[in-house]
Amino acid sequence: MFKGSREKEPVSNSPDKLNRIVDGTIIKGDVKTDSNFRIDGMLVGTLDTMGKLVVGPTGKIEGEIKCANADIEGVIEGNLVVDGVLLIKATAKIHGTITAGQIGIEVGADFRGQCNIEKTNNSFKAHQALVNEAESALVY
Repeated sequence: MFKGSREKEPVSNSPDKLNRIVDGTIIKGDVKTDSNFRIDGMLVGTLDTMGKLVVGPTGKIEGEIKCANADIEGVIEGNLVVDGVLLIKATAKIHGTITAGQIGIEVGADFRGQCNIEKTNNSFKAHQALVNEAESALVY
């Protein structure tokens, strides 16, 4: 009915929609977003993003993470669920359980924990089942 061009909204994981926490910034709490997320500072809490996560060389996350894809150069202390591809760079230090569709680890990376490779888009539910099972087996 009407002619003319309409601007398309940027795709949620496009570089145009990037959340960034810079070096020297500390956030305590839970973060949920539908776009990409880069952290060069520190996050203490949970991160849930439908986009790509990049943890830069000075970045650190202490807590649970769920994302579509991830490139890790910094430190993660906690569980990481990646529906797609996880790339762990040589400078990365990850201590916790990883659940991912695909994983690449560079020589020199420090990884301590468990790794689960699952070719589904439902990795998070599988991870939660593993965590629940492990917690029920613990004796206090």
